[in-house]
Amino acid sequence: MSPALLGLGGFITVLVLIGLGLPVAVSMALVGLAGFWWLNGWMGASFILGSAPFDSIFPYSLSVIPLFVMMGVFAARAGLSRSLFDMVTSFLGHLRGGLAVTAVGACALFGAICGSSLATVATMGRVAIPEMKARGYADSLSSAAIAAGGTLGVLIPPSILLVIYGILTQTSIGQLFIGALVPGLVATLLYGIAIVAGVWAAPHLAPSLPRASWRHRLTTLGRVWRVVLLFALVIGGIYLGWFSPTEAAAVGAVGAFLLALLSGHLDRATLWSAVTETAALTGMIFFILIGASLFNYFLESTGLPTALIGTIDALGLDPLSVLLLILLFYVVLGCFMDSMSMILLTVPLLAPVASSLGYDPVWFGILVVTVAEIGLITPPIGMNLFVVQSTVPGLTQRTVVAGILPFILADLVRLALLVAFPVLSLWLPSRMF
Repeated sequence: MSPALLGLGGFITVLVLIGLGLPVAVSMALVGLAGFWWLNGWMGASFILGSAPFDSIFPYSLSVIPLFVMMGVFAARAGLSRSLFDMVTSFLGHLRGGLAVTAVGACALFGAICGSSLATVATMGRVAIPEMKARGYADSLSSAAIAAGGTLGVLIPPSILLVIYGILTQTSIGQLFIGALVPGLVATLLYGIAIVAGVWAAPHLAPSLPRASWRHRLTTLGRVWRVVLLFALVIGGIYLGWFSPTEAAAVGAVGAFLLALLSGHLDRATLWSAVTETAALTGMIFFILIGASLFNYFLESTGLPTALIGTIDALGLDPLSVLLLILLFYVVLGCFMDSMSMILLTVPLLAPVASSLGYDPVWFGILVVTVAEIGLITPPIGMNLFVVQSTVPGLTQRTVVAGILPFILADLVRLALLVAFPVLSLWLPSRMF
């Protein structure tokens, strides 16, 4: 068996092991180690087992991950999610379907200070779904709006997935963050359009509500200055060149801690809970990084990425056709894997292909994260669908899935726009850098 075929067999084996329920990190580590041993013997396998775990989590750039995780955890403890939801509700809640649009907008704003899709869904689901249920909204609409809105947490910076993609491909994290701003706004707008269109077609999904007074609107607007300040400090600081993404993460973590402290929600028990949650999430991410590192050593030694590029060249496909095949592969794979594992498993294999076709790595990174978002809400294994179900007692998976189709269609429209108009992702980075 040629090394390239062995690499392809290893890739398929990892997918099978994940499908059988073995943890992603363990699956990649076992296959990577066994494959490297097959190709290079015990000495080679012993060497990467001793060096790869350290090398994979040692880089200074990885310190941005626990810092952004901590920022999101403290932001949730500070009660920022409630103030965001109340503010957007005061402006849009009187429209038919307005509370669902509000939920998406609040998810976008909270995602901007959280960086995690699952954390955004879990936090906003507890705040928004009971509010919508009490006002007569259908469970299918309210739960689907939160599940879809939560995906914005992995696109709108600071995004942990963009950080990992940048580290894997040696792409500027600052450029990725700035490049994701316009696509994030487009995603939010398209989700809003999907809700309005769905409610227009089926008015029973959402009732009309009374309009809030301007005094109430200004009151709620005054409560979100903390969110605006934190986002402006982190992303504005990167854009203006005041500090690097890693320094911005540190500023954001300290800022979120101070906001939680000043809000009065931070006592000793809450602080301990926030620290342990940060440590657990960071440990999970780093464990997956170690498994991915061992597997990537194996892939590189098989020469599979180079063989894949050669095969594509031999087929004579044009670059756009290859890109569409890659995106279709991601959409299908996203139905069965979580987004972080999918990116860690596939980017080392497919990013060289995109680079050989002349595609901009920032643009390709935004596309990869976009299709990873689609996977988060695509049955049967969309992680956001399960998280939103767990936040509401009695909510069934069938109910959540029943309302998700309009949001998937909105995602496909956004993906088509990003492919057709790369300037949506590249204009801001070109202005900044």
